Amino acid sequence: MASSQHFVILAIILAIFAPSILATDYIVGDGKGWTINFDYQAWAQGKMFYVGDNLVFNYPQGVHNVYKVNGTGFQECAVPAGVMPLSSGNDVINLATPGRKWYICGVARHCSVGQKLLITVMPSMAPSPSPLSASSAVPSPSPTAGCS
Repeated sequence: MASSQHFVILAIILAIFAPSILATDYIVGDGKGWTINFDYQAWAQGKMFYVGDNLVFNYPQGVHNVYKVNGTGFQECAVPAGVMPLSSGNDVINLATPGRKWYICGVARHCSVGQKLLITVMPSMAPSPSPLSASSAVPSPSPTAGCS
């Protein structure tokens, strides 16, 4: 009985911490970093991005920036109004939700010469805790013999 309770506690702990343990930090552009004259779609091709992973944008501060945009903003290289860019030169974006994600550089015409990234984020790889089966549930005490 105690071992099944320990198993349940362990499963819950793993469900909470597994996404951060399994998370991958992707350095956008690898050694080239976030720059112009680089094919970010080719870089992303073949990579599997999951909820919990991080994108790391490395670039010289003040030379580039990073905006998260929608599909239209990506196609048109349009910086969203009223949104402040990431601009530290070492920007980390946690991929918190599944779906398509679009990023562009908003400096001059950098986006229009290819400084933009489109990825698809898959649901987390972390195993979901299984519901307790009837056989692993703690049994309730049975009535004692001779009691009425």
